Amino acid sequence: MKFEISHRDGGSSARAGLLTTDHGIIESPFFMPVGTAGAVKALHVNDLNAEIKAQIMLSNTYHLYLRPGSDIVAKAGGLHKFNGWQKPILTDSGGYQIYSLGAMRKFTDDGVIFQSHIDGSRHAFTPEKAMDVQRQLGADIIMAFDECTPYPCDEAYARKSLKRTHYWLSRCITHFNITDCPHGYRQSLFPIVQGSVYPGLRVESAKFISDQGAEGNAIGGLSVGEPASMMYEMTALVCDILPNDKPRYLMGVGTPANILESIAVGVDMFDCVIPTRNGRNGMLFTRNGIINIKNEKWKDDFSPLESEGEVFADQIYSKAFLRHLFISKEILSAMIATTHNLGFYIWLMKEARKKIIEGNFMEWKERMVKQLMQRL
Repeated sequence: MKFEISHRDGGSSARAGLLTTDHGIIESPFFMPVGTAGAVKALHVNDLNAEIKAQIMLSNTYHLYLRPGSDIVAKAGGLHKFNGWQKPILTDSGGYQIYSLGAMRKFTDDGVIFQSHIDGSRHAFTPEKAMDVQRQLGADIIMAFDECTPYPCDEAYARKSLKRTHYWLSRCITHFNITDCPHGYRQSLFPIVQGSVYPGLRVESAKFISDQGAEGNAIGGLSVGEPASMMYEMTALVCDILPNDKPRYLMGVGTPANILESIAVGVDMFDCVIPTRNGRNGMLFTRNGIINIKNEKWKDDFSPLESEGEVFADQIYSKAFLRHLFISKEILSAMIATTHNLGFYIWLMKEARKKIIEGNFMEWKERMVKQLMQRL
């Protein structure tokens, strides 16, 4: 994998670059639509590719391991052949999903024992297992197995958790280095910075991760309930330490405003279920603010979903029609809203990149954040 920074914003730490993988080149900063089970809910691959123009997809190791099984995906020739998406893919390690199981999982220094949310069957994930499964899935970028620290938690617990994450990372790297992708192309392993909201732990983790010399690095354990200001503070602190010439990935973030603020402190990569999940529930993100399309105020508004939008759904469907579909519980409502929201997120990233290159990112960012947070 190769990462080249072409432009830096003079008023912030924002940067624009190119990330080269065996499945294509990605312009940064960029957003990864979440295809948990190998597919973005309510979308065809063709819509994601040709209409929304997504550059990369994120899929989930935990879910694909349980169903259909990573061996099935491997037998198909990897996730690219299994789901038909020919551009780059990133898989997370499953650590966050296992953390979310609550009482259905148990952490040990060796790994995690957990029960499937599908049928209650028992499974074990170790750092080595997480590497093997992601090798089988065949994503271009794979994530280290880590423990996501909950918020709030005391510093003693956060320190213990961080020590475990670093221990697991060392095992991930060792196993990654003695294995190969079975599908004939290169994969890159990204470590994950943890440390909760404790600056000392975040600094310690960022230094440890930097010393591993990985091709890219991630920031985890944020956007889990802490105030946004605290998230930005921790992200900026970590970005100041992580290698300047490697891509930085802020995991699970977030709203359009969250993303712009994080680009400003030096983040290059993002993913989140917000545009797809919220879209399926009737929330639309636009250049001028947020629309709850189920509100009665839209029932006779025949204007386009977004007159300046770049996807076909924005132009040919009205707010009144989409509201009608939601109220009628038509499946098409989720498809239209998902297409619109992801189209908007991808546009936002392209526009941020353009402003970085032009040298006026901060001025544009300050104006956009105010607009994006308005309720229409």
